[in-house]
Amino acid sequence: MILSASRRTDIPAFYADWLLGRLRACYALTRNPMNPTQISRVPLSPDVVDCIVFWTKDPLPLLPRLLEIDRMGHRYYFQFTLTSYDRALEKNLRDKDVIVKTFIELSKNCPVLWRYDPIILNDWLDITWHTEQFARLCEKLHRHTPQVTISFVILYPKLKTPLIRRITEGEMAGLAGRFAEIAGQYGLPVKACCEKMDLTPYGIQRASCIDRATIEALCGCKIAAPQDKNQRPGCGCLASVDIGVYNTCGNGCVYCYANHSAGSVAANLRCHDPAGELLLGAVQPGEKIVMREARSWKEEQLSLF
Repeated sequence: MILSASRRTDIPAFYADWLLGRLRACYALTRNPMNPTQISRVPLSPDVVDCIVFWTKDPLPLLPRLLEIDRMGHRYYFQFTLTSYDRALEKNLRDKDVIVKTFIELSKNCPVLWRYDPIILNDWLDITWHTEQFARLCEKLHRHTPQVTISFVILYPKLKTPLIRRITEGEMAGLAGRFAEIAGQYGLPVKACCEKMDLTPYGIQRASCIDRATIEALCGCKIAAPQDKNQRPGCGCLASVDIGVYNTCGNGCVYCYANHSAGSVAANLRCHDPAGELLLGAVQPGEKIVMREARSWKEEQLSLF
């Protein structure tokens, strides 16, 4: 099993203690986001979890806990989103130059895959701004990451803000070409996450964020996991189990697809119990818990080394 922690919320930034407790207990409970009355018990022992994929904008709270996770025998890597947006777009993040230092520190201990996403255009965040900031970050991060993944913002119906506008295909092409050229100067491959537009003419391949090659390198053997059929068209990710909860991320990003409102996030954060079995709330009387079937996808007889 591949564990995703998490596409739905920033577990490293806000729920590090809870995660460590669940890894110690070797299980977590999770509600089906489409049917909250369905609760699954997800096994988290290292003999079942082949790899943990962490998604974060700031993993600082998790860093002191990684040594214990290592001792448990878990393998993991990070999808680390880092742009130069300020608090107009990402209201609760630390200073980005400080987060760059956290990125570099983290990369000393495990693979860290850099994400420059979502790309947002408006009156002041134009192509020139993105080109300059992307180049600045490439210079700082290229020695500490094997690749960079980009994506363009999706205008979900709830994103009613003048800070974000539609991006044309011409603008996508222009940025893709410039990004590929800049990253190429630093030996960084650029990949695109679930873009409908074909960016291969600009040297940008499709990304697989839960990536077979990365996981096989960590495990030292072939991984027989299937492709994830539950993601957007064009997604190259392997199947995974996500233990996060929507509407619980405190980063305050105005473009976020996973939060409904700042008020509901604040209320949920107050309801979180770091010692709980569920990331949010508790099992109510009469609710049924179903054991989730899970197994290792390792094919150890097909060692890569």
